[in-house]
Amino acid sequence: MSDSISALFQRLTQGVYLVGVAHGEARNAFTAASVMQVSFDPLLLALSINPRHSSYGLLKQSRAFSVNVLKKNQMELAAHFGRPARADKLALMEWPTGRAGTPLLREALAWFECQVVSEHPAGDHVLVLGKVIDGRLLDSEADPMTYRETGAMDGASALFPEGFGDA
Repeated sequence: MSDSISALFQRLTQGVYLVGVAHGEARNAFTAASVMQVSFDPLLLALSINPRHSSYGLLKQSRAFSVNVLKKNQMELAAHFGRPARADKLALMEWPTGRAGTPLLREALAWFECQVVSEHPAGDHVLVLGKVIDGRLLDSEADPMTYRETGAMDGASALFPEGFGDA
């Protein structure tokens, strides 16, 4: 039995998503697990993003993002979009744009499109709240991918501290 902090946090139930951002002609998508619904009225999603991430500038400029829910069998997509940004990163497939101009993944289980309403510092990340302005369930028969299924794909286990420190 593992007692590492990484193993502990892998027990949180989180999905795996491709977050799409765009501003002008610049577009990108990245793999994220830190997404959750935070309100029913209005419908709000929260996204945690490292402000040093290449997509954060696009998100700040456009004030919009999409959340594309990955299916269990889309591990290759999760890995591809988890890599550093490249000019042709979205070239694998066609990405239609939503109402706010964000990239939407046709092959996703579902997608949401959000307008940013606020940002809040959260340690080494920024918590972005987005009002859901559109969405679609694309495959009601599919199961969503969970973060635990990705194993050490994102390298996050190296970011956890060795212990909790002074409690």
